[in-house]
Amino acid sequence: MIEEIISGGQTGADRAALDAAILLDIPHGGWLPKGRKTEDGPLSRRYTLREMHSRRYRDRTEKNVMSADVTLLFSFGPLSGGSALTEALAIRHDRPYLHIDLEHFPLHQAAEAVQTWLLNRNARIVNIAGPRASSEARIYPAVFAVLMALDWVQLRAPEQSFQRKDR
Repeated sequence: MIEEIISGGQTGADRAALDAAILLDIPHGGWLPKGRKTEDGPLSRRYTLREMHSRRYRDRTEKNVMSADVTLLFSFGPLSGGSALTEALAIRHDRPYLHIDLEHFPLHQAAEAVQTWLLNRNARIVNIAGPRASSEARIYPAVFAVLMALDWVQLRAPEQSFQRKDR
């Protein structure tokens, strides 16, 4: 069952995942480029992500795909940019992923699809990715709403302590 939500800390989908995790009291983490680099400046220390030695987004994206049991990708329309790279890396490394195109799924159906998919996986660490806010203004509120609509009681192990584990 889900023990941690990770992302790359970028604005948009990544930040929505981290904010939802904090609000839901789910441990969060992930990797981000050296200098805590994001499009709106260094990521706040409020988020417990770890810095890579590299400043390249691509390196951070690959590390997050490899650090997770599964990846959830959200978009409005086809994947592009870093989101398409995330999908390509999941395929290359044979890592399970689910792409939810919010142009085709109302939020409640997206939440149902995510819930069912996660329940059918033995995932402890979930990587959440999608476009940054500058390329898709609707992504943060949509991803946040989908994650808040999930039945986390069902997705979490009942005996889970939720203490962060270092890898």
